[in-house]
Amino acid sequence: MNNTQVPSGPGRLRSIIGGSAGNVIEWYDFLAYSIFSIYFSKAFFPGGNLTVQLLNAAAIASVGYVVRPLGSWLIGTLADRYGRRLALSLSVAMMSAGSLIIALTPTYASIGIAAPAILVFARLLQGFSMGGEAGTSATYLSEMAPPGRRGFFVGFVQVTVVMGQLLALGLMLLLQRALLTAEQLDAWGWRIPFFIGGLLAIFAMFLRRGIAETDAFVKHGGAQSKNNRESLLSVLLRYRREVIWSVGISIGGTVAFYTFTIYLQKYMVNTSGFSRDQATLITTIALLIYMVFQPLYGLLSDMIGRRKVMMIFGIGGTFLTIPIMHTLGTTSSTSTAFLLNLAALGILSGFSSIHWLVKSELFPAKVRALGVGLPFAIVTAVMGGTTEFVALRLKASGHEPWFFYYASLCAAISLITYIVMPETRHTSTIDREAEEPVHDLTARP
Repeated sequence: MNNTQVPSGPGRLRSIIGGSAGNVIEWYDFLAYSIFSIYFSKAFFPGGNLTVQLLNAAAIASVGYVVRPLGSWLIGTLADRYGRRLALSLSVAMMSAGSLIIALTPTYASIGIAAPAILVFARLLQGFSMGGEAGTSATYLSEMAPPGRRGFFVGFVQVTVVMGQLLALGLMLLLQRALLTAEQLDAWGWRIPFFIGGLLAIFAMFLRRGIAETDAFVKHGGAQSKNNRESLLSVLLRYRREVIWSVGISIGGTVAFYTFTIYLQKYMVNTSGFSRDQATLITTIALLIYMVFQPLYGLLSDMIGRRKVMMIFGIGGTFLTIPIMHTLGTTSSTSTAFLLNLAALGILSGFSSIHWLVKSELFPAKVRALGVGLPFAIVTAVMGGTTEFVALRLKASGHEPWFFYYASLCAAISLITYIVMPETRHTSTIDREAEEPVHDLTARP
């Protein structure tokens, strides 16, 4: 499985670009569901109440997050035993299948309860795929990135997430403003992004077959893992402290990510009173700037350390989430709404730019994909996938401000983690392994 020569220089850059391009398409497919649910929710759920329809669509979105730990476990294990390339190709193939199923599923009016049932199945496929994709792609890019500028390069992991989201938002703007009427979008236009995503994912699958395997896997991964009958999950349990840190790192940032990059668009429509077109435009421009933040924050972490950058999120998320959300919910000014979106995303960048790298630096190569992906997938399933559902449920019950306190509390948990954990820039297992001869790394250092 490892017959591709480990690249350097331009070859390394081509592999980074190849791995990143697939990640863009994966995130486009996965996030298109939440972005376009404001249009397709009524196609799968009867009734005229927008909040209730969005709540049902968000509930099915949550199902996709529930299965992410299983995908992370199985695809992450595949990545640690047989290589990052194979796992990345499998994950994008599954995402393609899920998107095409959504695009082709008849509406509730046509086939009744079977429509949301098929939607659930498609979302399960997407969730399984993304569970394996997230940890494996982050591991791949962390191992491929050059030492000393690893924060800068791995910052592009989040760029691919945002690019995927922007592709979906950009397509929404194009459909809204140039190609289709609102009635056409409601009737059938919402299927277009899923057709496009499914076809792009097929292209990404072939693209990933040509990327190189990482040096870290070749030296310390697959050969030893296949000769060692011990479960990788058992090996991972030896790193309980790192797993706990990984969970703590993720809790606040995961809730904040889905709040500030996904839910705010609906919040501005459903609470602030902006039109769907206005909310989409505000969100898109803010995300464009947020995307630029990622490698810059990553570069900053190369200079001053990972913990100090994560503290930007920890402190800001804990103390500024409530005033940002409250002010955004009461403003009618598009410029104020934009600045509040941008402030929230600036705070979030302290987490999103480097959390993948920090986790990669905690675990050895032979369990890195599993160690990076599985704890995050569990947090995402419990906290991230339910963020919209919790927010909409609290709004429907008349207690919307409670959600702001919930998000702040989650950020406070991560802040405590950042305070007590070590500075991984100085203790990176990636750097340590690069200097060591090949040997069994199942034992803790």
